[in-house]
Formats: sequence, structure tokens, C-alpha cells
Amino acid sequence: MRTGLYPGTFDPITLGHLDIIQRACALVDRLVIGVAINRDKGPLFSLEERVEMVESECAALARESGCEIVAHPFENLLIDCAHDVGAQIIVRGLRAVADFEYEYQMVGMNRALDSSVETVFLMAEAKYQPIASKLVKEIARLGGDVSKFVTPGVRESLHAKLGV
Repeated sequence: MRTGLYPGTFDPITLGHLDIIQRACALVDRLVIGVAINRDKGPLFSLEERVEMVESECAALARESGCEIVAHPFENLLIDCAHDVGAQIIVRGLRAVADFEYEYQMVGMNRALDSSVETVFLMAEAKYQPIASKLVKEIARLGGDVSKFVTPGVRESLHAKLGV
């Protein structure tokens, strides 16, 4: 069984994330969505809320693709998380050149820690490339319409959390 790990904070999960998840499912039998505990980012949603959102939003994708999708919180090194979940590959989504520069450094460090775990980059579909969770939260906070960027369920969660 080929297992992939797609890490991120998913605060909140966006249509861009779901696009990468759907396409990653074509590459693996089991996809672990590593929900990062990143205290430095100060997430809007709690870890439990983010895991629940990932599980909820990925349920239909898992049924349609036949890929097992599991949400897994982690706070350790990414390469250690890959070991913990038995992942042979790390899936990363790219939106722009700036993403690549950062990811390039991460790949080098991860390969130095364990060269047996490969990293696969998937380019976001063009219509999803401008989507960033940080911007989605800002738009929602200011009363803007985020329906082009997130699912209806995530939009409702944003509105409830922000009281808008």
C-alpha cells in the first residue's frame, strides 16, 4: 500500500487544498492529511476544529476516489510524521514561484534527514492558485464572500467563528 502525507495547517481547508488532495489520491492508496499544530501561526480554528473540517470535507473525496483519507494532527518534524504514518511520499502543493523557493529548501532538509522519503509537487489548478487560507480568513473577517474559495460547510464554519 502506497501512503502519502499532505501536511499543512488547513486553517481553514480551501478548494485549493481539496484540489491537491483529490489529485494526490490518484497517486496513493492512502493519503494522510497532516494537520500541523503550529503555535507560531496563531490559527483561527482549534486543532480539533481543523481536523474535523478536514475529515468532513474529505469524506466524499475518499468515497469517490477509493483512496483512504485520514486526518492526522502532528507537531513534530515533517519527516518524523512521515515515519509515524508510514508515508513513502510527501505531497506538497505549489501555487507560485515563491512557494517553490521555500519548498525547495524543505526538500533538501528532509532528504538530508531521510532520503528514502520522496517529495512530490502538485501544481494547483490555475483557478485555485491565488487561494491562501490567510487571505480567505481576511476576506471573511471583513464580510466578503468566500464562496469561490471554500466549500459551503467551511464558509459556515468561518462565519460562525468570526460572528459575521
